[in-house]
Amino acid sequence: MNWGCFYRRGFLSLMLACAGWAMADSGPRVARPMAEDPVLETRLIAISEELRCLVCQNESLASSHAELALDLRDEVRGLIRQGKSDPEIKQYLVQRYGDFVLYRPAFKPTTYLLWLGPFALLLLAIGVLWRVLRGRRAIQAPIELSAQERQRAEQLLKDGL
Repeated sequence: MNWGCFYRRGFLSLMLACAGWAMADSGPRVARPMAEDPVLETRLIAISEELRCLVCQNESLASSHAELALDLRDEVRGLIRQGKSDPEIKQYLVQRYGDFVLYRPAFKPTTYLLWLGPFALLLLAIGVLWRVLRGRRAIQAPIELSAQERQRAEQLLKDGL
């Protein structure tokens, strides 16, 4: 009896079973249903566009797919249902997570560095550039040689040193 044939068939069957098992979980996923109230959902999106995802940090809460972002959107949804205004919702999130949650934090003493820091760095860079260019101009000024120094330089050039 030829056992190689059975081994190949067994291997092929095992591979087909594994492929079928792997493909069973790759079907289409069902999207999360939007809120029953489209006005609520529109307001949620408007608010969460102005909030930063605390996980992604460079993405708005509306566009983030992190689990924390989903939880925060649900929390905002709940606050909207409670009748809170947009500023009240933002204030609640700032109290809970700090000014970092806002894309445009308020201009106050704790955020002065955040607002004024880029301008201060720009002014510092301009000052450094000005000093470097001013120092370079002083170095490039022509140097006057005495007659003796000029003769010595010409002699060195002729000798190849």
